[in-house]
Amino acid sequence: MKKSIQLFLILFVTFTSFGQSKKDKVLFTIEGEPTYVSEFSRVYKKNLDIIDKKDQKEIEEYFDLFLEYKLKLKEARNLNLNEKDAYKKELAGYRKQLSRNYLTDNNATEKLVKEAYDRLQKEVKASHILIKVSLDSAPQDTLVAYEKIMNIRKSIIEGADFGEMAVKHSNDPSAKGNKNIPANKGNLGYFSAFRMVYPFESAAFNTKVGEVSMPVRTQFGYHIIKTEDVRDNVGEVTVAHILLLDVKENESKEDPEQKIKDIYSQIEAGGDFGKLAKRFSEDRSSGVNNGKLPKFGRGRLRSKAFEEVAFSLKEPKEISKPFKSEFGWHIVQLVSKHGMKSFDEEKPSLERKIKNDKRANVINSSILKKIKKQYTIEESANGRNDFYDLADATFFSKAWRKPTDEAFNNKTLFQVKDTKVTYGEFATYLQKIRARAMVKNPEAKSFINRYYTEFMNGRLMAFYEADLENINEDFAAIYGEYRDGLLLFDLMETEIWEKAKTDTIGLEKFFNAQKEDYKWEKRVEAVIASCTQEDAAKKVQQHLNDGKSLDEIKEAINKDNKVNVIFSPGIYEEGHRNLPKGFKFEKGVSKIFNDGNTDFTIVKVNEIMPVSYKKLTEIKGKVISDYQVYLEKEWIKTLKKNYKIKINKRTYRKLKKLVK
Repeated sequence: MKKSIQLFLILFVTFTSFGQSKKDKVLFTIEGEPTYVSEFSRVYKKNLDIIDKKDQKEIEEYFDLFLEYKLKLKEARNLNLNEKDAYKKELAGYRKQLSRNYLTDNNATEKLVKEAYDRLQKEVKASHILIKVSLDSAPQDTLVAYEKIMNIRKSIIEGADFGEMAVKHSNDPSAKGNKNIPANKGNLGYFSAFRMVYPFESAAFNTKVGEVSMPVRTQFGYHIIKTEDVRDNVGEVTVAHILLLDVKENESKEDPEQKIKDIYSQIEAGGDFGKLAKRFSEDRSSGVNNGKLPKFGRGRLRSKAFEEVAFSLKEPKEISKPFKSEFGWHIVQLVSKHGMKSFDEEKPSLERKIKNDKRANVINSSILKKIKKQYTIEESANGRNDFYDLADATFFSKAWRKPTDEAFNNKTLFQVKDTKVTYGEFATYLQKIRARAMVKNPEAKSFINRYYTEFMNGRLMAFYEADLENINEDFAAIYGEYRDGLLLFDLMETEIWEKAKTDTIGLEKFFNAQKEDYKWEKRVEAVIASCTQEDAAKKVQQHLNDGKSLDEIKEAINKDNKVNVIFSPGIYEEGHRNLPKGFKFEKGVSKIFNDGNTDFTIVKVNEIMPVSYKKLTEIKGKVISDYQVYLEKEWIKTLKKNYKIKINKRTYRKLKKLVK
């Protein structure tokens, strides 16, 4: 019965109305609550689309089923099943999950996915100069940083060397280097999509080779980027290696260079690379796995020397000569190469990455633009100024507290439709964010402006999500289906299914009253032999007549690993699908039945069993299912008596015309 309810829910699903047309007629009311022709029409037409014609009922029959469905929902709500904590929790979880699909801009997402895929096919080599300035810095400090980076760019355009300017001016410490790390002069090497913050990545990919970008703002400050080169992305490699640490790190007094050469000689002489890695490699994490490392792409490793050798190998099992990196001496063996995947293969992974990347801001901006067009948003004229006044000398210290003045906290900061967001809510948000501020010496006004926008955008997104049933017909339909379906399921579980399983006295009484419906037809206790060849069938028939056991017959017939006969012993009711056409209920071994192809069947009847009544224990599952149907019918009769139903007879008579 539970399976049938699933089909019922597919057929009869309602959803939030988007405003009834003046022409829309009331079809019926239950306790004065109207149901319109348009709702019934949607259900009826949906059913015509998904159900085979042979299963389609007349419109009058659907009307009866639809009315019963509405009655059940009315009963569920009157029993307050929609107030149960378990129901609310499950419904809220489903709504949250479903709404994610509607809080995105598919066009923007598709463009970002395509952009990311195209960029992943390439690797760009770039250098940069950074002038640090926080997102919360005062406007005058931001302007100073911008002018400084612009002056540096001007000097480079006029002929100054980019690397020298990076060493002299860049706030990225790697540009100058230190005693442990040589200066990179701003050179970041090769990288592809998702390796840098999105604005930086875009500037690097969009700047022509040899040119210097205009200033790019990231959370770190202002950058200028020089694109040095662009090359094809060859994908990833899996390699194994043997590592001997440099003599400074090596605990023994052995010369690692000589030892790696000795190991290489053993490999050249036919030694097993994996076994030698297990024995000698001082990278223990990979050594235990025959030296194998996780796959990686270019630009992913800290050692460029190692990376260059790994990607220079052409064929699997090819082995490099010994070489030195920052970590010691290596021998590398190529395990496999992994080429770039197709767009369709990469798309699901890229969509997930984009949601967790700064690119998601592009999607959110698109949604927010849509929200701001859809709703009228009223902002307090003095809101920001009132919060600027709160930012005293203690604002960025632990001593600052949100105002306790109720008149202040209850002021409206902004309003969307009937929903008001108060000063107090923003003050609470500011207090939490301020405690997490990581920037040194932020400027209060810039800080408040930044997080006011963030707070407002978050509330707009939350409002939009909460309002989805009213503005998105597709969401309303899917959510309404689940909401009503879950409610109806709980109702049926409570009123019918559990009762049918636990009411043993009622079940037995129902069974005894319907005994004529639960009878065994004539049956046989028999063995059915199935063969694919006539010769085998004749031999089986003879062996059965001779009284040989099934094991003896199988041993004689199934030879040379060929299964020439399959036996199926059991009790078979008259008309059973396994009994051959034309079979007669007679004791003994039957003739050979043939379907005209390769199916040869013999039946040996051991006993003929007469028509008899079934026992409840034999068919309890079937009886419970029938009892549920009976209980439901009786329950529907009660509901129709308990609720005042008024059918608009004139509209009902015209129903066929109205739902066309």
